[in-house]
Amino acid sequence: MKTKGTFSSLKRFLPFLMPYKKEIISAIFLGIISGIATVLLTYEIGHSVDQLIGVGQVDFSQLAAILMMFVAIVFVASISQFFIQKLGNNLAYLSVADLRKKVFEHLNFLPLKYYDQTPHGNIVSRFTNDMDNISVAASAVFNQLFSGAAVVIASLGFMLYLSPTLTLIVLVTTPIIFIVNWLVTKASQENFGNQQRIVGELSGFISEMVSNQKIVIAFQREQQNQQNFETLNQELNVKGQKAQFSSSLTNPLSRFVDHGAYLMIGLIGGLLVLNGSSTVTVGVISSFIIYSSQFSKPFIELSGITTQIQTAIAGLDRAFEILDNPVEKDDGQLVLERVAGKVSFENVAFSYDPKQKLISDFNFVAEPGETIAIVGRTGAGKSTLVNLLMRFYEVDQGKITVDDTNITDLKRDNLRQQFGMVLQDTWLFDASIRENLQFGNAEASDEEIYQALKKTYMYDFVMRLPKKLDSIIGTSGLKISEGQRQLLTIARTMLSNPPMLILDEATSSVDTLTEKNIQAAFLAMMEGKTSFVIAHRLSTIKNADKILVMDQGQIVEAGTHDHLLKIDGYYSQLYHAQFSE
Repeated sequence: MKTKGTFSSLKRFLPFLMPYKKEIISAIFLGIISGIATVLLTYEIGHSVDQLIGVGQVDFSQLAAILMMFVAIVFVASISQFFIQKLGNNLAYLSVADLRKKVFEHLNFLPLKYYDQTPHGNIVSRFTNDMDNISVAASAVFNQLFSGAAVVIASLGFMLYLSPTLTLIVLVTTPIIFIVNWLVTKASQENFGNQQRIVGELSGFISEMVSNQKIVIAFQREQQNQQNFETLNQELNVKGQKAQFSSSLTNPLSRFVDHGAYLMIGLIGGLLVLNGSSTVTVGVISSFIIYSSQFSKPFIELSGITTQIQTAIAGLDRAFEILDNPVEKDDGQLVLERVAGKVSFENVAFSYDPKQKLISDFNFVAEPGETIAIVGRTGAGKSTLVNLLMRFYEVDQGKITVDDTNITDLKRDNLRQQFGMVLQDTWLFDASIRENLQFGNAEASDEEIYQALKKTYMYDFVMRLPKKLDSIIGTSGLKISEGQRQLLTIARTMLSNPPMLILDEATSSVDTLTEKNIQAAFLAMMEGKTSFVIAHRLSTIKNADKILVMDQGQIVEAGTHDHLLKIDGYYSQLYHAQFSE
């Protein structure tokens, strides 16, 4: 769902400013002081011109007092503007920090489907490039908004006081500035949206290529990747130039209109003086020109940061796109206290794409404590069963039950707490070994961690490290092999000690000898627990209570290892293909 309209995005950003009412009120108060001081300075300049200019000479006796007054007014205006900028910066970055927090919080509750369909680099770009653009533009606007509004109002009052005729010229030309800015902004906003979209795509591409650079080099794809990068980069160059050029027209066009107003004021003001006007003098004209400049200055300055504002609006659109994605509805209310482990699939149908059926009329029952192995060719639907069981995706038809309770009636967190998962793709974050393992059980003691490490044959490795459990692993820390990473994820799952287990190619990254040792640890961990084991290495599932052979989303064979070998079917072919000489 896409956020539509500039004003819609700005309106939705306002609630993020409301917690900072004190800062806004303080900035408004200081803005009034700064605006009044600026306008008073202009008034005194014009008034002093009339006072100091006598008959062909300047009255220097008043000059010192006037200069002191100027210094005092400038000091007040400068100090006020300093604090306005400080408050404006705080207001901008605090409100954007709240928006970033809100968007990240929303991400935590989005369904897995969103992450599967959205490039991760594109998501990251919204938290970096887009949010930074919003902060910079918001800070620039806030720094000008409060004092600018006071200057506009005060200048208008003084202009009306000095000459309603000349004020009419300013009031006629100012709407032209608005119209010019609106027309240019409307025409160029789509280009800014395209620019930020391509920035996201480029970030996603770079993130993917950097993280998989070994594969790129191994397959000699450097030149092709360079071409792909240059294509995206050139597209960003074209879209960015269009956006920047069209937006940059606002400031010179606004200044052209404003300078036209100066000429009209000078021309008409000069004619009034020559005709002996009693209200318009040389001092009035000089003051009026400055007033008109101050009156239009906030609008001119805003037109000068139109590029920043439009980039920020495009960033807001992309941020609110995330917020507009519906979160997972935790419509279940039931909680399982003690889980026996009976799992049932009843007439389940599911497809990722409605046009391409994957699973239909799927039926299966796993009794408490059974170890269920699931095998089959790639794309047969093995991992899909796990996605459905964990409610990462919802079934299209039928139902899945745990202990005869429909999983849609359970709270999602409670359902997922019943399963421990070890996946083929390892995930460890940049932190200490202890913190990574306590991700599975925050209350786990060091002794419990050591026991899990011993069962996964990682204890000796960790104890040889200088900082042991406090050793940092990840991009900025200790580099460990993929097999060691897998062993640590297995230890993490052991610490969580759930009533049911899901092992998806859990030993795919370890050597054969270590795999046998891990299997012994798994058997101890799975004892008395319902376990689902997805495996390609058929040697690891010989002792499973039941083996399901899947093809095209259906169970084509089911039974024990020995039974399936005897019937000489699909499983037998797979097994003998792996172990034939």
